Amino acid sequence: MCGFVALALLLSACVSTVLDVDGKATQPIPATLLGDMSRKSMTPSEPILVRIFKQESELEIWKRDRSGKFALLKTYPMCRWSGKLGPKKENGDRQAPEGFYHVSAGMLNPNSQYYLSFNLGYPNKLEAALGYTGEALMVHGACSSSGCYALTDEGVGEIYAVAREALKGGQGSFQVQAFPFRMTPKNMAKNRNDPNFAFWSDLKQGYDIFEVTRRQPKVSYCEGRYVFDKEFEGAGPRDVLAACPPVLNAADPLVAARTQSDRLVAEGLLSAGSTLSAHAYADGGMHPSFRKLLERSGRSALAKRTSLTSVPISRPDAAMADPHSPNE
Repeated sequence: MCGFVALALLLSACVSTVLDVDGKATQPIPATLLGDMSRKSMTPSEPILVRIFKQESELEIWKRDRSGKFALLKTYPMCRWSGKLGPKKENGDRQAPEGFYHVSAGMLNPNSQYYLSFNLGYPNKLEAALGYTGEALMVHGACSSSGCYALTDEGVGEIYAVAREALKGGQGSFQVQAFPFRMTPKNMAKNRNDPNFAFWSDLKQGYDIFEVTRRQPKVSYCEGRYVFDKEFEGAGPRDVLAACPPVLNAADPLVAARTQSDRLVAEGLLSAGSTLSAHAYADGGMHPSFRKLLERSGRSALAKRTSLTSVPISRPDAAMADPHSPNE
């Protein structure tokens, strides 16, 4: 029975382990990245925050600087993510998660088959309450995904080292914000007819808080959705699916102004009759830099560049075809 469970986990997720452990998980932060931190008034022990954007195939590392706010440290191109735009709902759907997650030291995996990885913690409290299923959804190396976010081994090695040092410095967990796209007025207008639009509008509240304040939003849940920066009346945790209770704090006026401004811009684009076409996906995406490498040099060259273990690229034909017109 245990063997069957282990095999099922291996086949349904983006993580497995190896017996031989080398020093990759203890490698120091590269000197060039340390130099970037110093120039930006950051230290290795200061807290971090991660943002992921599917449509752009990019992962950002933010770090708290001397001002006490988060500033962008580095943006990494993602080699592969799978599924379509939208949240993960069930095991085996190949969807990479969208939402807000918190990663602690115990969720770092030094023995990943995909070089190094960290677990996003899917399903989070909201997703579990909604009945969503799946496990071991990761950010890892290589260029293969069945519900994970895959970077190069070099990229995930840097991210792992930065995360490790921040957690050692006293950060209990770091927040990961995973979005379908950069939540600009244009992208919101493009996707206005998507079934996930209400969910994405909720995510945008957290996105706007961080964009305006450069601080980590406080994440809560009620009525089966995300709620940000709210202090609920009464003691004890709230039922994720219960009605939202009265709140003690009002919305930040600067954040509210940003949200309203973006909404008006999106409405203006639509009323002006602008040609806006949402992206569609057969199975995920790949950053343009890797698409170009694949076009020029073929699969073997890309595999050598992105994976020390030569993990095959997942569904390369779909990666090259996506994104495509929803009418195709």
